[in-house]
Amino acid sequence: MGVLSRPEEVLPLVKLKVAAGRIKRQIPPEEHWAFAYSMLQRVSRSFALVIQQLGPDLRNAVCIFYLVLRALDTVEDDTSIPTEVKVPILQQFHQHIYNRDWHYSCGTKDYKVLMDKFRLVSTAFLELGQGYQEAIEEITKRMGAGMAKFICKEVETVEDYNEYCHYVAGLVGYGLSRLFYAGGMEDLASDKLSNSMGLFLQKINIIRDYLEDINEIPKSRMFWPREIWSKYVDKLEDLKYEENSEKAVQCLNDMVTNALSHAEDCLKYMSALKDHAIFRFCAIPQIMAIGTCAVCYNNVNVFRGVVKMRRGLTARVIDETNSMSDVYTAFYEFSSLIESKIDNNDPNALLTRKRVDAIKRTCKSSCLLKRRGYDLETSKYNTMMIMVALLLVAIVLASNVEQKQQ
Repeated sequence: MGVLSRPEEVLPLVKLKVAAGRIKRQIPPEEHWAFAYSMLQRVSRSFALVIQQLGPDLRNAVCIFYLVLRALDTVEDDTSIPTEVKVPILQQFHQHIYNRDWHYSCGTKDYKVLMDKFRLVSTAFLELGQGYQEAIEEITKRMGAGMAKFICKEVETVEDYNEYCHYVAGLVGYGLSRLFYAGGMEDLASDKLSNSMGLFLQKINIIRDYLEDINEIPKSRMFWPREIWSKYVDKLEDLKYEENSEKAVQCLNDMVTNALSHAEDCLKYMSALKDHAIFRFCAIPQIMAIGTCAVCYNNVNVFRGVVKMRRGLTARVIDETNSMSDVYTAFYEFSSLIESKIDNNDPNALLTRKRVDAIKRTCKSSCLLKRRGYDLETSKYNTMMIMVALLLVAIVLASNVEQKQQ
């Protein structure tokens, strides 16, 4: 009954499933492109959905850009690779993408398949236009060098944290802005705004993935900066123990407050986009990020397991994000949810409130706010509303069957 208690999410969930099925049927016939798009779905289902809406040339470029960086990230993530082996691979990765024969076996599950068959990604890369190739090579080179630097360096200060996030995500923002520009669809965004787009997403992922990273075998992966966590515990791993729950939540709120500093730049970046497909491609992950912020804030479960937005709410975001009005509304509502969870006794309460207020003010001053009602808690609806939702599902499914038969 979980989904049925929120009938407003039922139809978006069905539409999401239909869209996912349509994407699977649209995989190109050529071996290298078929591998690229099927692999994209396997390593990032939500990303695959938004990327499919881009125009053909840009779609191919962004798909390969994502897979190249995903492969680079797989090398960085594999803690079983000795440092003396890993560092040169990271530094030279931008050269390997031109080599149809290069591959390196590492990672697990789908990521291992990506690495074992990386030659197919290289083959697809070499079919892209020169402007796209140059942008992808430049970002891969800079990212590989940055990752190599942090293999041998701990994230100590907030400055280190920002630098690391710049290398692994801010540069993705740079790269995407360059791909949009190379495709002639957008003006070239400033590096500052592009960087913030990446940092906001990356910092939320780092916050959400605390437990997975700290329990990594054979070696913990630690991205929370010592400058922040040392205010609360002696060792980063101490945050996961129940006896430290109060301090852990305070540290978590400190991290979320830090991430919120990028939200206004993200709103500014998105407000300048002109192409509708590019806008949705950028906006959906950003709304997911502010939503995840709201789920994680003041939530001790971040240290106990996986914390993320409900699938139904995710489906609504994907379905309903079509304009800056939708973005401002989502940022306003999720910021309000964070605000409602602020404990006045929290050491960062004043700063958190200040950052939330700034986001809400920006959204309100747009004069584009709607009344939407994104909620993170359980909703209660009567039987009639549930019946209406089920009827809508039946209509969509019947329509889908009819289209297949034609």
